[in-house]
This record gives sequence, C-alpha cells and structure tokens, in this order.
Amino acid sequence: MRQRWRRADNIPRQAEPDRHLDFRSVGEQAALDALAESGIRHEIVRHGPVRSLAEAAAARGVESAAVVKTIVVRRGDDDYLFVLVPGDRTIGWPKLRALLGVSRLSMPDAATAKDVTGYERGTITPFGSLRAWPVVADERIRGRTVSIGAGAHGVAATVDGDDLVTSLDATVADVTDDRAT
Repeated sequence: MRQRWRRADNIPRQAEPDRHLDFRSVGEQAALDALAESGIRHEIVRHGPVRSLAEAAAARGVESAAVVKTIVVRRGDDDYLFVLVPGDRTIGWPKLRALLGVSRLSMPDAATAKDVTGYERGTITPFGSLRAWPVVADERIRGRTVSIGAGAHGVAATVDGDDLVTSLDATVADVTDDRAT
C-alpha cells in the first residue's frame, strides 16, 4: 500500500513517488534512443553489478564469446574509432594496425574515453556516442546473437550480430586474438 504524504496543511495529499519507476541515466537513454533509431531488433537486458566476463554472460543469458566489448582506440589527435571485440578475445594490435594502415595505435585513459564518447568505461557503446566514430568489428560477431552494452552499468542490448555490424556500417575483419595468446 502506498503511503500518502502531506506537504503542508493547505496542500492536498499526493501519492508518494513510485520507487519502481524506470529512471534511466543520460547515457542509457542516449544508447536506447540510438538503438531505436537504428531500426535493428533488440532486447534490453538489465542486471545487477557484475565483476567478470563470466558473470556478465550469465546475467545476460549468453556465452562469454557473445558478450561484445566496445573498445575506444586512438589513431591520432582527436581521431578515434570503436573496436567491437568478442568477450573471450582481445584486440590483436598487429592485425588492427595492418587493417588501418597505421604503425601506431593506443587506448585513451578513462577520462578521455568518457570525454570523446559520453560514456564511462564499462558502459561504452557506439550507439548514442557523442560522435559517430568509425567502427571495426571482429569477424566473429557475425552469424550469431550477441550482447552489447547499452550506455549504463548492468544494461545491455541483445541483437543479431549481422544486424549490429550493418547498422553501424562497421568494417568487419579478423582483428582479435584468443585471450590465451
């Protein structure tokens, strides 16, 4: 039963705000709006805090390889791109440099990544980013259902991998290595 609060004797009683309303962060709202605008079918999954890839995969109901990490990579001053990496893999730096035709790449620190995307680490997604950076997707994302972050901790979108790379106009290539290498 909801409690009623009286703010003053001459003001009518009003219902207490519903604590279960969906209050979204700015980042989550930006990502969800961009996902909706993309037109790709997606299912939003919300879960509590996770501390590992295995926990994230279990909370999202997918295998670890289907959790897509969005990594911000810097090519030069104010020149960034997103790299979509399956959860069980890591960026293959020589492969990515060869694909991009550059001799040097780096990852920005957390503050810079937030400044250029609008998202803090662990929530970064190409959807709703402050700028539409180019996207490179590892070829293993295609042909499967994947889960990509949706702008806030504990929020992800489950999408078809082929639809994901198409909607982001991603360059698809083998740009990752097994985590063991």
